[in-house]
Formats: sequence, C-alpha cells, structure tokens
Amino acid sequence: MALRSKILALYLVHICLLLSLCSALDPFVSYEFEVSYITASPLGVPQQVIAINGKFPGPTINVTTNNNVAINIRNKLDENLLIHWSGIQQRRSSWQDGLPGTNCPIPPKWNWTYQFQVKDQIGSFFYFPSLHMQRASGGFGSFIVNNRAIIPIPFDTPHGDIVVLIGDWYKRNHTALRKALDDGKDLGMPDGVLINGKGPYQYNTTLVPDGIDYETIEVQPGKTYRLRVHNVGTSTSLNFRIQNHNLLLAESEGSYTVQQNYTSLDIHVGQSYSFLVTMDQNASTDYYIVASARFVNESQWKRVTGVGILRYTNSKGKAKGPLPDAPNDEFDKTFSMNQARSIRWNVSASGARPNPQGSFRYGSINVTDVYVLKNKPLVTINGKRKATLSGISYVNPATPIRLADQFKVKGVYKLDFPNKPLTGSPKIETSVINGTYRGFMEIILQNNDTKMQSYHLSGYAVFVVGMDYGDWTENSRGTYNKWDGIARSTVQVYPGAWTAILVSLDNVGVWNLRTENLDSWYLGQETYVRIVNPEETNKTELPIPDNALFCGALTKLQKPQDISFAVSITGNRSKLFFTLLMAVCALLSVFG
Repeated sequence: MALRSKILALYLVHICLLLSLCSALDPFVSYEFEVSYITASPLGVPQQVIAINGKFPGPTINVTTNNNVAINIRNKLDENLLIHWSGIQQRRSSWQDGLPGTNCPIPPKWNWTYQFQVKDQIGSFFYFPSLHMQRASGGFGSFIVNNRAIIPIPFDTPHGDIVVLIGDWYKRNHTALRKALDDGKDLGMPDGVLINGKGPYQYNTTLVPDGIDYETIEVQPGKTYRLRVHNVGTSTSLNFRIQNHNLLLAESEGSYTVQQNYTSLDIHVGQSYSFLVTMDQNASTDYYIVASARFVNESQWKRVTGVGILRYTNSKGKAKGPLPDAPNDEFDKTFSMNQARSIRWNVSASGARPNPQGSFRYGSINVTDVYVLKNKPLVTINGKRKATLSGISYVNPATPIRLADQFKVKGVYKLDFPNKPLTGSPKIETSVINGTYRGFMEIILQNNDTKMQSYHLSGYAVFVVGMDYGDWTENSRGTYNKWDGIARSTVQVYPGAWTAILVSLDNVGVWNLRTENLDSWYLGQETYVRIVNPEETNKTELPIPDNALFCGALTKLQKPQDISFAVSITGNRSKLFFTLLMAVCALLSVFG
C-alpha cells in the first residue's frame, strides 16, 4: 500500500510539473455567450439589434487579476463573428484577441471558446463584435478586472459599482450602415445617444417623443459609488456629466489616475473611465445623467443627446430644469485638450502588482523605433472611397497574419509599413509594422482631418506623453511629459493636431493599431504591429490553441463542427481541464 501511494504521488508530481500549475493555480471563471438578433426600440422605433443571452447591452464580465477566463461564444447571427476584448492585453496569447489579423471568424451556427488569462491587469474595459461594423448594432458589454485582495486600491472601497455604457446610435442597423459606406456615402448624423442601451429621458417634449424607455440608476444618499463609463459608440465623442454632482476621476483603462474633480469629462470613442461619485445632494428631485455630442454643430446635434436619471432612494420628485451645460468650446477645442492633458498617472498607487505604477520609468528609456502615422480625409482609390493611415488603406487578408506566420504561408502580408507617411498616391495594402521585441516605440498620431479621432493599440497600455495642435516636429519632444503621462489603451487625437505615445514592445504577437471610429476603421484606417521573439519559447507566447479555426489558405485544415456536441465539449472542455487539474493537485496534497 505504501509503495502504491508513493507511485501515485510520483505520478501526480510529474503531471503537476508538466502543467506547472499546481503550486499556485489561478481561479477559473467561465461564461456562456449566445450572440443573436433581437428586436428593440431604444429610440422608440423597432429595429434589429445584436444581443448577448437575449440582453442588449450584453452582460458584464467581472473577474479578478490573474483569473483564467473561458468564454464560449455561440454565433446565432447570419454572418461571421469575432468578439474583441478591448484593452485586455492578452499577455502571451494574441491568439485570443478576437480580430481578423489574429483569428479566423466564428461562422454562423458555430461555437468557439476564447480562453485567456487577465494577467497583471486591473481596470475598466469593454468587449464588442469586431467584424462588419457589428458594434453599431450592439453586442457590447463591460469587462471589469478587479484587484486581488492583497493589493490595495488607492481609495476607500465604494458602496457599489455601476456600469454606464454611452454611445451614439443609428436607427439603421450595421448592415445598412455598411452598405452606405460601400456605396461611397457618409453615415450622416446619428439619431441619438444611448445610455445602457436606452434612449433619452423626456427632458424636452419638443426634442424627445413620448414612450422611450430611459435608464434610471438608483443610489443611496451619502454613499460613494464607482461609475465605470465606456464610450461604445460608432464615431461621436461625448461629454459625460451628472447634474449637481462632481466626478472624481480615479482610473482609466487599467491605470489609476491622480484623483481630480471634474464637472464633466469628454469621453472619446473606445475610451473608458472610472469616476467616484458621492451622493451628497439633497433628495428634493432626481438628477440628470447626460452624454452629449462634442465637436459638432451644437444647433444641429442638440437632439443627439443621451439623458438618464440618477435617483436617490428617498427622492421626492422628478428631475427638473435645463440639462447641465456642456463646456462651451465647440469651435475652440483648447479647453478639451487642456482637460485631456490634466489626466495624470498616479505614480504612487499600485496597479496589478504590489509596486507603484510609476516605478516603470518610461521617460528614461531609449526609443528604438519611431513611426509617424498620419490620417487625412477620405480618398478615392480604384473608384472606392477609402480611409488611410500614412497613405495606406489596410485590407484584411483571407488568412489571418498570426496563422500565416504559424504555418509559414507566404504572400499574406507585407512587413513594410513606412516610418513616415507616403508621399505618392495612396494605396490599398496589407502592410504591417515590423516591431522589435523588447524595443521601445514612439508613435506620433497626426490627425490632418477635420474630425476627432481616437486610436487603440491591442496588447498594450501606451504612455500618452504629449498632444498639441499643428504638425508634430522633432522639436515637439521638448513638450513631452516624461514622468506621469497616463498609461491607457485608447487615446484621442484632435482635428488638426497630434498625439504622441510610447510603448514597450514586450508582448509577443500580432497587435491591431486602429482608429476606433467605426466608419474610418471599416474603410481601412488601421494596421498591425508584429512582435516576434527570435528565440521560440512558450515563455513569451503560448502555443496555438487546440480549437483554432482555419480559413483562407488554411481552410483545408478546418474540420466540420458537430453542432450537437459543440456546446457540451467546446464550452466545457477548458473548465473540465481545470477541474481535473485541481482534483489532481488535491490528491497530491493528500498523498504528499
């Protein structure tokens, strides 16, 4: 019996050593997402929207740093689907990023399980469908990564956590919007702004018709809440404010900020912020929650305003009076840029690890690569209206870049994205930035269009070190903030202005660099940054997942999916693996 126990213990030790997980197995969290169309009337008119588990918006994913996350997607749409976890860095696993440069799409009626670890991250993010402008029809939701209990947060624990999803909205669905772009037309003015998938409260009977369902957030007087606000819209920057309440900024896309009070804050497409809001007003009335369009003609866009209600539990009446004013600088954007510059990194707060965020001295690192990326108004290439980045309109290849690398498929992309904008005619290319593993890249985003832009880089948080009007020059580096520039994943670039970011390229994979404005993104304003470790090792990138989908030149590798078994096997495989592993580790402790 003793010999049998020793053999079993030795066997279990070998299993655990091979898997390298028994000593400190991180918790496992799983979700089931059924993505389908439903009919909803957010602006009072029935329309087709994309729901998750029958809900619009989708459910909040709520996890803790270092959790292993498995999300099984059942695609009940009539077109291909990918879900992108915007701001989740996918350390060592760009395979799970959910973008066409990394993943083949999930076909209609198929299931696919994303599995990744939220490694060394905290903060407020969101997810959305990344193909075919589907985000304009919904399919989005909040993604919260909480601190581990041993890491303190730099403020008192709030009484509650409240998600607020804001965004411009069209009564036409994404297929109609896509067709307009394909036909060379602009999308035109949105029909409204939604707050948590609902239309505006009737604050004005002339502008807002009867019968629209609006968002109500109920709070307790005297308590402080953490509001996680995400702009999940199509292309409109929004100013967020709450009548008579201060917004104490505390976090942005995974970085704790220096805490500052704002009466309102501009939130650009794709951006997320956490505010601490104390319910310190009297309860004589409810209060307006407002998200209004920015950097547009105010008289024309006045009806494009999202309005919800903040209601104290002891409220004595409805909200009244005019909406709280937005900043009065529609044609002078200096105020907004100064506000953006005022957002600073809290260099004394711990992030996901027990060391100060600012212990990474980004300002003293030598830059190894510089890219000046310029966007301009739409151009015509081969008879089609296209958006460009440095003169190149990106086209997604049939075979994702990461798969092409894995299987050595030639001719899928070109590793020749220019350091400076092209001087000749614009062109359509699958042109990719060749990043240097463990290099330190400076990227200047130059917006020579008349529209506000925001840019996102997958796989990383970038340091926002400078922004100004005019054209960037070498002398502009003298204005950089090299100490406490905010680290985030999505940054705004004002019309006729530039924004400079720095990024440490320590995450191996293929990472999307794009505009968050859906119309420009759809028309080609993006590229990818390819980071390869010259030494092949699973320590810097995980192997290709065993459930990888194949398409393009690799279609022949794809096996048919047995729909009857897909949910039971695909959805539960990872959970079963971790359950068995934990059982093995438990047995080891018994026999050890």
